[in-house]
Amino acid sequence: MSASITAPDFDFSRYVRDRARLVNDALDRYTPTDSVHPTVLHAAMRYSLFAGGKRIRPLLCIASAEALGGTTEDVLPTACALEMVHTFSLIHDDLPAIDDDDYRRGLLTSHKKFGEAIAILAGDALHTLAFTTIAMHQQAAQPTVIIEVIRRLALASGTLGMVGGQVDDIASEGKAISAEVLRSIHARKTGALLNAAIETGALLANASEADLVSLQRFGEQVGLAFQIVDDILDVTSDDATLGKPTGSDEKNDKATYPKLFGLEASIGFAREASDAAIAAIRSFGPAAEPLRCFARFIVDREK
Repeated sequence: MSASITAPDFDFSRYVRDRARLVNDALDRYTPTDSVHPTVLHAAMRYSLFAGGKRIRPLLCIASAEALGGTTEDVLPTACALEMVHTFSLIHDDLPAIDDDDYRRGLLTSHKKFGEAIAILAGDALHTLAFTTIAMHQQAAQPTVIIEVIRRLALASGTLGMVGGQVDDIASEGKAISAEVLRSIHARKTGALLNAAIETGALLANASEADLVSLQRFGEQVGLAFQIVDDILDVTSDDATLGKPTGSDEKNDKATYPKLFGLEASIGFAREASDAAIAAIRSFGPAAEPLRCFARFIVDREK
């Protein structure tokens, strides 16, 4: 997986397919099977983990490492940990106390399949399994680097990142908020974990300070574009395409880009963020082509 990548003949679909297969295989190895006690808990964890996600966060981690000369194998445990944290957040977001969604990726949500108690515990278990996976399996780096990877993932997923952003998202429901507050919510609720994926991949590939700064700028803009597009799709897409009910943002009276700025302006903001992400890594060579493709894919996706 460390073969050179050249932009003119780069096949992004094949890249995603090949790396996603490696991630799925590793997730299968790292996650206890449903024959291991407590069986219902492990069944619930695997149900959501293998429910058909796009694996964007682990793939961004891999692409970031490869942009700096690393390989998929170098970062695979951390890439899987990112997906575990992301899946934990989805299970909890879907709960009746938060978004109260019945479907995710075309399947029943965890609490509809296993009940609320097991869904909560499955999310908790995936969160802890993420850090266990890094501690036990992430060996292709110095211990100080692995500690820094754990630190950044913890910060991104905690009160200063994803969880804190979710709290402010809930608190903003039904209220008029400023564009600055909306950007702050999005940066933490969605952007923090996407940025952590890019940063950890870079760290595990021995990034220089200059490269890390460029990739952080890339990650900030990709995270912004991703959440804006999520807001847009909740308005423009349909249940069958998204695999979950659309219109939930309006139902819950959430603060979104289309609500504050309108649909056309929001589309423009997403494209501007994508362009800014690509500009941030302009100095990187052909090996960064997967990252550039991800920046384009995020604004062109349909689900």
